[in-house]
Amino acid sequence: MGKATKIFMVFAIMATMVFGAWATVRNVKSVQFDINCTQYIKRAADANTVETAKEELSKAISYAEKNNLTEGVVSIFLHQPKNDVGYWYKNMTESYSELENLPEDATSLEKTNVLMKLRETLTDEEDSEVSVTVPDGISIYPSNVSYFGWGLLSGILCIVLWLLTLCAWIEGD
Repeated sequence: MGKATKIFMVFAIMATMVFGAWATVRNVKSVQFDINCTQYIKRAADANTVETAKEELSKAISYAEKNNLTEGVVSIFLHQPKNDVGYWYKNMTESYSELENLPEDATSLEKTNVLMKLRETLTDEEDSEVSVTVPDGISIYPSNVSYFGWGLLSGILCIVLWLLTLCAWIEGD
């Protein structure tokens, strides 16, 4: 293995490590968001009582507020309505207000209707699987542009440097 091949390989390994770090951080952020927000939204949607739903939804709302997930759009290029953070946050807070404003003497039917509406608001059902409605990529919001740049640049560098390493190795530098 020649000197040029070794040099390209060292840089290719470094670029691969940077790309791996990006993937790891993205996954960690996703898991953190899931644990601190999505799971509480799901628990609120699954709640059997209004009190439990309020308790769980308040945890998700508190996390969103603490992490500035109250307005903006997650998308970088195409500002799709499904990625509107403000709409998502407003939906959660309005749902909480409905739970909060339910009279103490509400009938069992009224409570059940509010809980059913809450479930329909907070979750989507596709192919008999229920998922929490959240904007795509919200786990890294508001740093989406930085993460996009990091992933794109490190991915391109990784590919280019490995191709250069392969070319240098084939040519026998």
